[in-house]
This record gives sequence, structure tokens and C-alpha cells, in this order.
Amino acid sequence: MITAATNRNPYVMGKPNPMMFRSAMNRIEAHSETTAMIGDRMDTDIVAGMEAGLHTVLVLTGLTTAKDVERFPFRPDQILNGVHELLDQI
Repeated sequence: MITAATNRNPYVMGKPNPMMFRSAMNRIEAHSETTAMIGDRMDTDIVAGMEAGLHTVLVLTGLTTAKDVERFPFRPDQILNGVHELLDQI
């Protein structure tokens, strides 16, 4: 409807969005080199994390399965069964 009325494509600022990450990182004085996006969806969470230049971690506790990952032309930096596996890395 917006496109038809304005003859322009809208920029969607929904969750998650790279601008949301950048704004949050600015607020807490964090940097993309030391920040990660942990999410359970390739098509939203991981894409947004990649677009924001973050380390991306896909957790297989939500919608995306390990087999689903093959459908996408991009890959997260890490794939974990759950966030509990992050404890093994510290």
C-alpha cells in the first residue's frame, strides 16, 4: 500500500534490523567486532546480524533445523544445538 501510494519502496524497521543493532551498540558503547547475534532463524536473525557486521550464531532450538541451513546462500559463523553450548566455549 505504501509503495503504491508513494511510488517508493519503504524501508522496514522491524525486528531484527541492522540499524536496531547499530543503535543498541552505540548506546552501550559496544563494537561489532566484539558483539554477536544469537538467533534461531536464518531468514531474519542471521541475515540482520550479518548485515550489521556481527558474529552470527544460529541455535537449533527454534524454527530453523540443521537441514534447513542448506537452503540458504549464506551461513552463520556458528551453529549450536542451544545457547547452553556457549558455556563450553568460555
